[in-house]
Amino acid sequence: MTVTPEILLQAYCSGVFPMAEHRDDPEIFWVDPKRRGVFPLDGFHISRSLAKRLQRGGFRATLNRDFATVVRACADRPETWISEEIFNLYSALHHMGYAHSLEVWQGDRLAGGVYGVAIGGAFFGESMFSHQTDGSKLALAWLIDLLRRTGFVLFDTQFLTDHLASLGAIEISRADYRAQLAEALHVPADITAHPVAATGQGVVQRSTQTS
Repeated sequence: MTVTPEILLQAYCSGVFPMAEHRDDPEIFWVDPKRRGVFPLDGFHISRSLAKRLQRGGFRATLNRDFATVVRACADRPETWISEEIFNLYSALHHMGYAHSLEVWQGDRLAGGVYGVAIGGAFFGESMFSHQTDGSKLALAWLIDLLRRTGFVLFDTQFLTDHLASLGAIEISRADYRAQLAEALHVPADITAHPVAATGQGVVQRSTQTS
């Protein structure tokens, strides 16, 4: 079966997501974990060191400035599930307004980034990368701040890793996830409704107020 952007959107709404075995594999398979990783949007943990990095300045964030480069950077590792077919599918979703990237810059250089898919009030995080120390953590901090301010209620991380758990992500059952997803899909959120925080200091202040 040929996977189209429309089929991919339907898959997300059904609670499954795509992967490939490796970058050169033309086949796509669907994943439906028994246990699902999610970020409670009021539970993101900003450590003292990350807070200092955000408050010190020198970084700025953008939304959808360079989607293709973010996805390519996420795939630039020895082993990746982001095949060319998957890259093309997410590029199509980006042009349709469903897939988004958040970039963190240090000067004119990318320090880190994250990308995912937004449907209703659900954001499905796909992958992230770092080119500088804490680059992906900075991207997550800026992204979660934006999701909070633009009406999202579910941040799906697919799997729970030690790295994500250290930042406040948790694991829930498939049934709990499906229930949360069903509600989130009917929430009229819009990730472009507000601009990305102008400074990391603002991100830290709002995170402190909600945690």
